[in-house]
Amino acid sequence: MPELLLELFSEEIPARFQRRAAEDLKKAVTNALVDAGLVYEGAKAFATPRRLALTVNGLPARSPDTREEKKGPKVGAPQPAIDGFLRSAGLTSLDQAKVESDPKKGDFYVAVIDKPGADAVALLSGILPKILNEFPWVKSMRWGSGSFNWVRPLRAITATFGTENDEPIVVPFTIAGTEAAQTTFGHRFLAPDAIRVRRFDDYVTALERAKVVLDIDRRKEIIRGEADHLAFAQGLTVIHDEGLLEEVAGLVEWPNVMMGSFDPDFLKLPEEVIIATIRANQKCFCLRDASGKLAPNFIITSNTIPTDGGAVIVAGNERVIRARLSDAAFFYQGDLAIPLKHGLPKLEDMVFHAKLGTQFAMVERLVNLAAEIAPQVGADVEKTKRAAMLAKADLVTGMVGEFPELQGLMGRYYAIAQGEPAEIANALEMHYKPVGPSDRVPTEPVSIAVALADKLNVLSGFWSIDEKPTGSRDPFALRRAALGVIRIITENGLKFPLKVDADLLAFFHDRLKVSLRDAGARHDLVDAVISSDSNDILQITQRAEALSTLLSSDDGKNLLAGYRRAANILAAEEKKDGKSFGGAVDQATLKLPEEEALAFAVDGVHAAVASHVARDDYKGAMAELATLRAPVDAFFTAVLVNDADPAVRTNRLNLLARLRDTMHLVADFGKVAG
Repeated sequence: MPELLLELFSEEIPARFQRRAAEDLKKAVTNALVDAGLVYEGAKAFATPRRLALTVNGLPARSPDTREEKKGPKVGAPQPAIDGFLRSAGLTSLDQAKVESDPKKGDFYVAVIDKPGADAVALLSGILPKILNEFPWVKSMRWGSGSFNWVRPLRAITATFGTENDEPIVVPFTIAGTEAAQTTFGHRFLAPDAIRVRRFDDYVTALERAKVVLDIDRRKEIIRGEADHLAFAQGLTVIHDEGLLEEVAGLVEWPNVMMGSFDPDFLKLPEEVIIATIRANQKCFCLRDASGKLAPNFIITSNTIPTDGGAVIVAGNERVIRARLSDAAFFYQGDLAIPLKHGLPKLEDMVFHAKLGTQFAMVERLVNLAAEIAPQVGADVEKTKRAAMLAKADLVTGMVGEFPELQGLMGRYYAIAQGEPAEIANALEMHYKPVGPSDRVPTEPVSIAVALADKLNVLSGFWSIDEKPTGSRDPFALRRAALGVIRIITENGLKFPLKVDADLLAFFHDRLKVSLRDAGARHDLVDAVISSDSNDILQITQRAEALSTLLSSDDGKNLLAGYRRAANILAAEEKKDGKSFGGAVDQATLKLPEEEALAFAVDGVHAAVASHVARDDYKGAMAELATLRAPVDAFFTAVLVNDADPAVRTNRLNLLARLRDTMHLVADFGKVAG
């Protein structure tokens, strides 16, 4: 079966756009093919700095014939309805429709619409330009006098579909004055001549000969492997950085890896500063020696094959890195000379948010909130207040101005150098954390107090001005802040009730549900342990875990069945009687040994469960509930709840209500599915 080969050849595509653009192209084309009746077997997209490419195989030469029956109005319907039906079905008169009968609805018109299949090339010539004109680039541009938008000026289009007489069939269309053909180009410097391609296999081979590795993941593997090999030969290891590797692979079509060095005297700088400088300015990887210390070396990836073994390229990068590290050293020494607290007045000139005030105003609120939280997490109040006051001071330093990603970390370095206690210095770095699911969580009491205060300060502030996340929009990373609070509480085992308004608490509940579900918890069990006023994150987590353990046992499963039976009986009888049952169980009215046994068991378990819950021992509480399985089973086997004697019936319903309420001490079992 024929295959489609599509390549959009352009000026350099920014690395950060490439992978997404390739997937967007694949999705748009394959969806359009299916909509047109051209079902395919497989598709794969590729990207290099100068091209997006797509291959779709197993396509039919033409779309199939189709027949559709379109139901119309009743026979005798008003003329406007008839006319609308004819227009929508493409008919000129009712003679072209047939009449069908429905025993309930009577006779109605049906149009039988036959659509002949179409040649795939003809369909593609309409599909592809539409996709390219509507392509969802994050940023695009126009060039020349045309109105077509693309990420960078488009230079050539390859579009072939199968072959005829062993020659590729070109899909005919034109975009921005560029006509689709079968010509592409190799590496800009190493093999810039035109390449005539026929199908995907020879396209890939021709590009390899022309020094272009089409697959970005293969380019990444080449860079990673060569870098590791070079490092190993020098007794070093590469500091792998997946984000940087993705970016570098998007900058080169024919990767060539080399090693350079810098003055070891620069190692006096914090290693994070060196790594950030070399990464940001030269897109190079840093290395460590056998002892784990940062080595005065770096890995550079070139997009050419140097004739001198790379001496000129390495020397050029060494000069730039030397200059950048000199700048970093200047910033670092200048920042060290100014105490952190002296930078606080400058925060009054930094607007945090138009409705929330300056960074200094946020710091004042942070200090007060951190002081309230400190006793709850076992932190020294004065040290916590000091850490909160200095938490944002490094934002006005030269180093953080140059490298914003080092905020907090540089605060710690400066605080240590200026004699601040370790607890305070560590809190300056850790109060931003965690910033992602794999990031560290603060564990020292002062760090915990400031980190919680910082996130709650931001969340409550934005809630107060009604700036909340909507849909996928979350410009202030409030979901991340809420998840950070949840992780700090749960991973440190903190008893820390959230004292926030109901709407913000509901937001925390939503984030906690996402977190627990990502960790493998069943959604219904999470719902069962959360109520609208549940403000203890750790308690909710422990309840969900304990409930899951209970329901994974036979006793738990059978107890749940008994609960449902009791709840269903109560719901039906309460609706019938127009009142709720929940009064005291009268021991004298109990007639059968099975109901006496259940009443005795429920009383004992109720007290025991309440005691366990008061101590936050939810596993113990669930274990107590599990003991009810046998008396509940025996009760429903031997006892008729709706006894003829009204007093006996009411007493038994009160007993079931007591069972229900006892189980509700730890979870709403009515929300458990299955």
